[in-house]
Amino acid sequence: MIRRAFLLALSALVLTAGCATSSSSSRDVATAVPTTGGTPAAELRLGYFPNVTHATAVYGDAAGVFAAELGSTRLTTQTFNAGPSAVEALFAGSLDATYIGPNPAVNAFVKSQGEAVRIIAGATSGGASLVVRPGITGVEDLRGARIATPQTGGTQDIALRHYLDENGYAVDETGSGDVTVLAQENPVTLAAFQAGDVDGAWVPEPWASRLVVEGGGRVLVDERDLWPGGDFVTTHLVVRTDYLREHPATVRALVAGSVEANRQINADRATAKKVVNAALDRLTGKPLEPRILDRAFAQIRSTDDPFATSLATSAQHAFATGLVKKSDLTGIYELGLLREVLGRDVDDARLGAPSAQPTSTTTATGAQ
Repeated sequence: MIRRAFLLALSALVLTAGCATSSSSSRDVATAVPTTGGTPAAELRLGYFPNVTHATAVYGDAAGVFAAELGSTRLTTQTFNAGPSAVEALFAGSLDATYIGPNPAVNAFVKSQGEAVRIIAGATSGGASLVVRPGITGVEDLRGARIATPQTGGTQDIALRHYLDENGYAVDETGSGDVTVLAQENPVTLAAFQAGDVDGAWVPEPWASRLVVEGGGRVLVDERDLWPGGDFVTTHLVVRTDYLREHPATVRALVAGSVEANRQINADRATAKKVVNAALDRLTGKPLEPRILDRAFAQIRSTDDPFATSLATSAQHAFATGLVKKSDLTGIYELGLLREVLGRDVDDARLGAPSAQPTSTTTATGAQ
């Protein structure tokens, strides 16, 4: 009850914009969470986004993969536009686990002083781009531009801010500066781009493809080009620490469902696209055009690897923006259940809790 009260109080401090900073830059290192014992949960409340970058979750839910693995545990789902909103739901205790991007996960871990959440599996690499109007042909043309992101402090928002900083553009925490950064929901961004009210957007799939196909935009930055080997974490699976502690078997079933969803997606992408598109139709009221669906799926890789090294780098980018207070991230990963399900080691970039550090240094590189 004390821990729940702490999280409820914390949720009141998290701004919808996701831009409040942690009150402390130092804390005790988070401890490992036992992943045995506990009791099966009656219900698991899962969050995800109605995006192609959340194909693991969209497919796993729609195809019944999660429900099959969870057995008698009732699955209920809720969708979000961006990570900070999902984090608020976790803090409020209205969500048990969610698929989100790296920076909201880091922010949740930092704000709760390492108490609230753990990353338990990867889901997607790639699938984010900066799309601009045709008149912008290079980074030098961005001065004075209005660029949208899904939500302040979200994964694409941090990526944009870092990219602008690297190229000499100053932007403050409110989004004002040499380039104006606007936080707005993805459907609003598409309409604004078509109307000429914004000059571009750093967004996930399928919205990047929709800006290109429906909005006549061009890709200025494919984020894969900014990372070694083209791989970086776009989406991973995060769980409330208390839920993991109380129901490790249920969380293991969820991880198994996530792994199985990725296996099925990679084994038959044509069928997966149909399942995901039907689900997007149900969730958003409109399916994707075939050319948009094909383009969006070509930008992503469904993988169980959380690409922990890229999260560590993204966290440094987030700290540099001032939107997240610099903090020790040791303990943010709890990959023991994922290792059990896969039957092999998975690299956590030494950001697992000390007692949970793997004995092998083998890195998981293949999509499962």
